[in-house]
Amino acid sequence: MSDPARRTRGEELLLARISAAAGRERLGRRRATYAAAARTARTARTAHVKALLALVRHGGSAGAANARDAARLDLYENGMTVAVKGRIHVVRYDTTSVFRTEAAGEACAVTDVDGERVVLRHGPERGEAPEWWSEIEQGVVRAQLPRALAALARGECLAFGGVRLTGEEIGWGEVRVRWPRVRRLRTGPGAVRLDVDGTWHELGPAGPGIPNLFVLRALVERLGGGGAR
Repeated sequence: MSDPARRTRGEELLLARISAAAGRERLGRRRATYAAAARTARTARTAHVKALLALVRHGGSAGAANARDAARLDLYENGMTVAVKGRIHVVRYDTTSVFRTEAAGEACAVTDVDGERVVLRHGPERGEAPEWWSEIEQGVVRAQLPRALAALARGECLAFGGVRLTGEEIGWGEVRVRWPRVRRLRTGPGAVRLDVDGTWHELGPAGPGIPNLFVLRALVERLGGGGAR
């Protein structure tokens, strides 16, 4: 981002709004800031079509079209903010649902504290994308895994899309499998698969179908008879 000594008035005002929004949701200390691209899910299709029409009518590059989705991503101890098109979306790690997307150039979609889904994509510094993605994943697991384990210990049932978990078993559709038979969880192109007694079973689509897939993976690691990978 900009050199703190050379921030414009607009950048200072944006930073103040970001800090205020993060403070209201008690996100804690800021850890890092990244350049990315973002858009709300409800406008994703229309934005894509408009960008293509603009390129055809007026010429230009895909980079210029993507610049309209330029976003500032600030990661905190307990969540993050996404500043895009004048709006500040606040995401808490303990309540968000994260979906890994399948579309080219996209990394994930997150739900903010108002329930709106925001799609995050690689920004100009494409090499940074794996870093901020890893931080988001670790933050969500850190916030949600202990609560999930505690809920299971109380006898509650957890749902990850169409996948259901209790302290004794995992189920999907009409299938129910006790944890000692579960060996590992694997994500591949377009699907999530579970190894049960050496046989792979497809649980559902890997992209939009299962929220917080990495939390599910961590639970399988803890509760299953083998290691998830």
